[in-house]
Amino acid sequence: MSKLTRTQTILLIVFLVTVWGVNWPLSKLALTYTPPVLFSGMRTLLGGLFLFIVAVTRYKQLRFKETWFIYLISALLNVVLYYGLQTIGLNYMPAGLFAAIVFLQPVLVGIFSWLWLGESMYGLKIIGLILGFLGVGVISSGGLSEHISFIGILLALGSSLSWALGTVYVKKIGSAVDSIWLVTLQLIMGGLFMTITGSSVERWKDIVWNWTFILSLLFISVFVIAIGWLVFYKLMDSGEASKVASFTFLIPLLAILIGTLFLNEPFTLSLLVGLVLILVSIYCVNRTRRGTRG
Repeated sequence: MSKLTRTQTILLIVFLVTVWGVNWPLSKLALTYTPPVLFSGMRTLLGGLFLFIVAVTRYKQLRFKETWFIYLISALLNVVLYYGLQTIGLNYMPAGLFAAIVFLQPVLVGIFSWLWLGESMYGLKIIGLILGFLGVGVISSGGLSEHISFIGILLALGSSLSWALGTVYVKKIGSAVDSIWLVTLQLIMGGLFMTITGSSVERWKDIVWNWTFILSLLFISVFVIAIGWLVFYKLMDSGEASKVASFTFLIPLLAILIGTLFLNEPFTLSLLVGLVLILVSIYCVNRTRRGTRG
């Protein structure tokens, strides 16, 4: 892939944080009309089929016989485990606390990128990663007053770990496959698996096919899932994985801000403190270490 300019990087990060931030409240809305596993399967499968229309024109770059295992591993980590554990886990604990644990991901990406990708690790970056996680934790602290499930915590940690491993894996092997085919096949493979699983444990007749659900499903499938993952991998390919991942700390913040503006949820002191911690975190992680070039 070609490298991005600073302006392109900023625009893509803004787009990604926006659509992935909107995804949380929009998914919460959609789940009032559909069983969770079927919803996870439908949105990822539809996203993959949407991208297939684009990918099929690049069939010569597929090389499926030589690279099938890359698509399979990516689908397992970034779709089946990440979305699957997330969907199941939200039934066991408050969404805010669950999100706080899932967004341990940028910290794990920072560690794994240092161990396996040879990215630099220094004091300021470590402080920044910790502050970002603390910021998400402060924002979601309201969930601590509610029931905490040990199973839910394990599922949230599993979701975070699979996302982090999937991110670093794609960063490491990304040059070996076409990016559009990578996203397309991981979504189709993962989406098919979850749709089949959902069909066996849930009922299709429980889905309420109204316009609110249909439009939410289409928006999430196209912008959040299909285009969102393409943008995420493009950013990962163009910069350090740990630095790009640090911006995902903004996603739960945006989700809560949307709830404040449109769902009449209160703007609290914890939200303000979390915002400050996250902004400082991103500054620390992305600040070039003295004596080195960006």
